[in-house]
Amino acid sequence: MLRYTLMRLGIFVGCFVVVWALVYSGIAPRGLGASNGMWMIMLALVVSAPISFVALRKERDRASEQIAPRLDRSIGRVKSNLAANRSQEDEADDVARSGNTPSAEDRDGDEPAKASGTAEAPEGVKAS
Repeated sequence: MLRYTLMRLGIFVGCFVVVWALVYSGIAPRGLGASNGMWMIMLALVVSAPISFVALRKERDRASEQIAPRLDRSIGRVKSNLAANRSQEDEADDVARSGNTPSAEDRDGDEPAKASGTAEAPEGVKAS
């Protein structure tokens, strides 16, 4: 991986030197005002990208072979963690929906809440 990165950087530096020579010789246009340096960097990036894509194909394939097993392991860990979290959430949701959770009155030791879900009307009030 380091080799690929250094080779890519070398191609960029080589392109930057060529662009610099072309700009200062007047063959390539100069940037406006203080943007000349940024113009040369951008032009060198645009020129070096396709060169790197074609010239470093074999090295890029070697680098991806080194990275792929680590990436697969990382993806496997993330998927297993997501599955574990999902099952924990499902269990908590199932418990909450089934009504098996103790109410605040049960936890305090007072009389248990009614499971029917209907409330009794206070004394003197007519239930409708």
